[in-house]
Amino acid sequence: MKKLMLGNEAVARGLYEAGCHIVSSYPGTPSTEITEFAAKYPEIYSEWAPNEKVATEVAVGASIGGARSFCAMKHVGLNVAADPLFTASYTGVGGGLILAVADDQGMHSSQNEQDSRHYAVAAKVPMVEPADSAECKDYVRFAYELSERFDTPVIFRLSTRVSHSQSIVEECGREELPLKDYQKDPKKYVMMPGNAKLRHVVVEERTKALTEFAETCPINRVEWGSREVGVITSGIAYQYAREAFGDRASYLKLGLVNPLPEKLILDFAAQVKTVYVIEELDDVIETHCKKLGVVCSGKEHFSPIGEYFQSAVQQKLLGKVNDFTAFDEPVPVRPPVMCPGCPHRGLFYTLGKLKVMVSGDIGCYTLGATPPLNAMDTTVCMGASISGLHGFNKARHQEGNSVAVIGDSTFMHSGMTGLANITYNQGCSTVIVVDNSITGMTGHQQNPTTGRTLSGAVVPKIEIEAVCRALGVKRVRVEDPNDLKGMEAAIREELAVSEPSVIVSRRPCALLKEVKHEKPFLIDREKCRGCKACLKIGCPAISMSDKKASIDNTLCVGCGLCKELCSFGAILTSEEAGK
Repeated sequence: MKKLMLGNEAVARGLYEAGCHIVSSYPGTPSTEITEFAAKYPEIYSEWAPNEKVATEVAVGASIGGARSFCAMKHVGLNVAADPLFTASYTGVGGGLILAVADDQGMHSSQNEQDSRHYAVAAKVPMVEPADSAECKDYVRFAYELSERFDTPVIFRLSTRVSHSQSIVEECGREELPLKDYQKDPKKYVMMPGNAKLRHVVVEERTKALTEFAETCPINRVEWGSREVGVITSGIAYQYAREAFGDRASYLKLGLVNPLPEKLILDFAAQVKTVYVIEELDDVIETHCKKLGVVCSGKEHFSPIGEYFQSAVQQKLLGKVNDFTAFDEPVPVRPPVMCPGCPHRGLFYTLGKLKVMVSGDIGCYTLGATPPLNAMDTTVCMGASISGLHGFNKARHQEGNSVAVIGDSTFMHSGMTGLANITYNQGCSTVIVVDNSITGMTGHQQNPTTGRTLSGAVVPKIEIEAVCRALGVKRVRVEDPNDLKGMEAAIREELAVSEPSVIVSRRPCALLKEVKHEKPFLIDREKCRGCKACLKIGCPAISMSDKKASIDNTLCVGCGLCKELCSFGAILTSEEAGK
């Protein structure tokens, strides 16, 4: 049966068909849906792990146990998973092992751009890269066969466009594979120096064998068209090149992007007049081609920043500029904002009011940095808010005017060690854990603090307050962020003490199905003075109309924050308006 599938859904289908047994991941856009779709297959055990390092280690352990295993993450997650990845390259596998990494060219939902091909080169593991949904499914089976044939983990590189675009996929049946026998083998799996030295030799020999295999690898293919132009490319860039050139060029499409072939590239280049290398982000393929002596061009035409598209290829290489319509007036931008009723809004309004330095983290609450809240100073990476605040305060000998803000899922991901560092090294930092009862930014995934697993099973919640106390924090309190006065008093009190403290800002995400909302608020236009105080919370339900405040009743969820800010009693509940 043929079906239109997202790239991520097709990867999950590939896992099912290839006989995958174990999936462990941490959600990260644009990779999240792979694990969510995999969980729909009862034949595959799927879980959310606290972070990418743990998820990778679970997959490695499952592989050693003889199962075909899988782990998915976004590009910055591969940084977290790098430690087990590099050593797993030395140990090799039992059952096939795939690590999918989705790069986010254009930074649609990321704090940086990163070309994960460098990790494949550095870790000396093969990397495959599909260009559409059909290849997403088919390359999974190929990657498992490659993994088991060469005794290696395989990195499966995706991009935002491949993960989140749709194309036709042909569904096939599942290949039921028994677990491979487990045999105790310390020389292979115990990476103490003496064993690791011997395994490094194996890795280098494996790389040579993989390089030879790349020459005839079935997912590296030549498509002949006009020989005036030859394009060497891979992944989504292949689609852009095909759309731009059509049959006016020939293509060397590389599905195995590490290690790269040599003779195949030289033979292709020798049969075309002009060679272009089209690849997003860094010049990995282009540099390899030039080292082989191929006369080619690539990055002199294209930027190493952001994603490409068909019209950009046409413009840069064919001089063709598409017609477009220009507006005389500038189009207003639509920056991302917190949802109506977001529990983080009241907290960041309070932090902005107190004018404290806020060391921020990765999550929905990063939007606390945007106008009109303007209440976040830094965001580096998952967990860095707590560790970074400790360093900031130690450097400036600063107490009483700075806080760290971190989400519940991020706290479990990598915040606990930073908090342990504060208590161990006698810091005085105040940490605010914003607990909205879900992993929000990536689309409502469960985490260890929610009391449910990926499959929906009810399990004991990990209590954030208990963890903080166990890490040595004596001052731990829970506050409601919608209680502006209470939250302000709590922050002032904790900033005034000379010891570590934690405030758990707890209110569930407004988008959770079980959250019941109040009726929308209304504006009494006679009482409204147009002071715009209600706009300071940045709620998308509130706007100005004829110099008076206006509330969109299709957006308002009745959280009441705006009512607390109005000094003129112009914001009313429906009951008050009825009176």
